[in-house]
Amino acid sequence: MRLNAYSKYFFKKLVWYGVTFIIAIGLNFLLPRLIEGNPVSMIAAKMTKGMTDSDSIKRVYETFIQEFGIDQPLGTQFLIYLKNLFAGDLGTSFGLYPKKVTDILASAVPWTVGLQLPAILVGWIIGNILGAVAAYKKGIYDKVIFPAALFVNSIPFFTLAIIMLYLFGLTLHWFPLSGGYDYQMAPQFSLEFIGSVLRHHTLPFLSIVLVTIGGQAIGMREMSIYELNSDYVLYSKLLGIRDARVAGYVFKNAMLPQITGLALSIGTMISGSLICEIVFSYPGLGTWLFTAIRQLDYPLISGCTLLIAISVLLANFTIEIVYGLIDPRIKAAQLEER
Repeated sequence: MRLNAYSKYFFKKLVWYGVTFIIAIGLNFLLPRLIEGNPVSMIAAKMTKGMTDSDSIKRVYETFIQEFGIDQPLGTQFLIYLKNLFAGDLGTSFGLYPKKVTDILASAVPWTVGLQLPAILVGWIIGNILGAVAAYKKGIYDKVIFPAALFVNSIPFFTLAIIMLYLFGLTLHWFPLSGGYDYQMAPQFSLEFIGSVLRHHTLPFLSIVLVTIGGQAIGMREMSIYELNSDYVLYSKLLGIRDARVAGYVFKNAMLPQITGLALSIGTMISGSLICEIVFSYPGLGTWLFTAIRQLDYPLISGCTLLIAISVLLANFTIEIVYGLIDPRIKAAQLEER
């Protein structure tokens, strides 16, 4: 009985997310092509630099038009796009011709994950500890932690990134201004290269961590205060249960929404803080997406946005499926629908 109800819930969610994914693919193809301009002219201009024969320039231009299929009707282009997509081919970048989009994304994703994942985890841990302390200790702790968290959380990622870049990079010269490592270095497994990566990683990492700490601290404080004022806490105290044990129950319950938020943040890390990467010219997905938009690079734009859409859909789908197993309210709803 229970298994049948959950199977129905699972397939219902699967269908809805499948439909959403199909719509995302369509928009992913169409929206970049609505941007005004002709991207092929940029490639042709690079390839024909120094050429004076107009016929030769025209032939180069027409060759690229045919190669990228820009001369085909939009419907035909979409069918070709779908065929290549299901074959694992996201196309060739216009701006970085003849480099494949999959190769660009494969080089960018590790940088984005390497920036986002540690920042999310550190910010989540510190923020929740500070929020719990503010709610439980109250007094001076709450008066200091809550306003500070509220202030930091109200600052957008990119604003804090620009402030830190100006202060610690441009004024104090403590950290590099841009990039993922020193430009004169080649990627290699050495202490010098790792040190360069860490120096370039510090400012974008801190700009994400500080804002994350603020949001997590506020959320944990509010949930902890709600739990501390619950009836079961008062009843436990009247029974003489030790405060430390009651606090353990309180913070376990308060952590549930925070864990959900952590799971969503990790699942959507590919799309998180893209603007921060752009500010620091960090070689992650955000910088490549910005470059692709500037160059009208349809395949690269589509590749970046498709990767973001997939990560967001997978994260939300996973959370809903797990919640269907553990949340009693959703379990009850499944049984009512039978």
